[in-house]
Amino acid sequence: MSAPGLSAIWWDAKDFLRSLPAYLVPAVRKEMARDRRGLRGQDPGPARAVEEGIGWLCRAQDLSTSADGGFARHFGLVDGWAPSYPETTGYIIPTLLTSGDPALEERARRALDWLVSIQMESGAFQGGVISDPTRMEVVFNTGQVLLGLAAGLRRFRTPAYAEAMERAATWLVTHQDPDGSWRRFEGPYAQPGPRTYHTHVAWGLFESAAVASRSDWGDAALASVRWAMTHQRANGWFELCCLLHDQRPLTHTIGYALRGVIAAWRFSGQEAYLAAARRTADGLMQALEPDGFLPGRLTADWRPASRWVCLTGTAQIADCWLLLHEVTGDERYGKAGLIANRFVRSTIRVDGGPDMRGAVQGSFPVWGMYNRFKFPNWACKFMVDANRREISLLARAVPNGS
Repeated sequence: MSAPGLSAIWWDAKDFLRSLPAYLVPAVRKEMARDRRGLRGQDPGPARAVEEGIGWLCRAQDLSTSADGGFARHFGLVDGWAPSYPETTGYIIPTLLTSGDPALEERARRALDWLVSIQMESGAFQGGVISDPTRMEVVFNTGQVLLGLAAGLRRFRTPAYAEAMERAATWLVTHQDPDGSWRRFEGPYAQPGPRTYHTHVAWGLFESAAVASRSDWGDAALASVRWAMTHQRANGWFELCCLLHDQRPLTHTIGYALRGVIAAWRFSGQEAYLAAARRTADGLMQALEPDGFLPGRLTADWRPASRWVCLTGTAQIADCWLLLHEVTGDERYGKAGLIANRFVRSTIRVDGGPDMRGAVQGSFPVWGMYNRFKFPNWACKFMVDANRREISLLARAVPNGS
């Protein structure tokens, strides 16, 4: 791949120095040695990856240090298991409910009940982990919890979920700016101002609008996506699409933006949204290496701005490529999704101890700058989603399993 620019290398060096104490931890040194040997060389396949990933998510719920029914934000090589994280607990719920497994449905219900119990008086949900002392109302996190509430209401028809969903959706719509963006309540971990990855907030509103038959929520969500599309370049690039570094955004936040635009097309049926999604998906394919390596940060001409992979972003984008293959029949998307999925699977343990078996690193190699030395729960969730979609694609390609 092409080398990142000097500014990106300097940024890498500064981040390395900040993280220097972690390199003294034996578990960190062991994992670094493992990653220096490269990809594992063995692909466990999508079915095994899903099985192990779901198992790890269950352990993340059981071993959360806040022990409340939510999912631990991560397992860290330095800090171990973390407290529960409301934002990602929200969108892990649909992943559990998709399985049809009663045991996983019960886990989803536990998570839903916890989210309802921690909803803020305003209707919003907080940023950060549950133990974060600031408890700030955050637009993005509220939108992600909506994904879980909508899925839970669709499955269980529980009045408490309907009430919580209405309060959260109403808070989002009330604080939306006239142009469709959200300029307030971005939270402590992102730069202030509107973000184009808020199309993923719109997805939460789309799901809520569908289950509650609320056209006003759907209209608000479409306004958000239309605003984001005014910041999309002809090559598919989205401006204002990173937590902190808009000139070299993470594939994670690009994946959020892309999935939200796809959701707008599925909700509305309007071809302009599908065309916008395809522009971004096509641009991302320019950065994908033949072995599935997708740089964790990219520049506006789809060139690498990092020497590491954000595995979360790769899994998200793989899922989007496979979804676009389903709806367009374009084989390029199917091929890209399969290659990207295989890369992520090749980094996963499918044996060994419970803390990391089935988990997905924040970065590959593990010292990369996205959730360095951590296994975040959302990386695993997106890996499971992408591999389930691959299983579905392959089942359709081979009728009756023959």
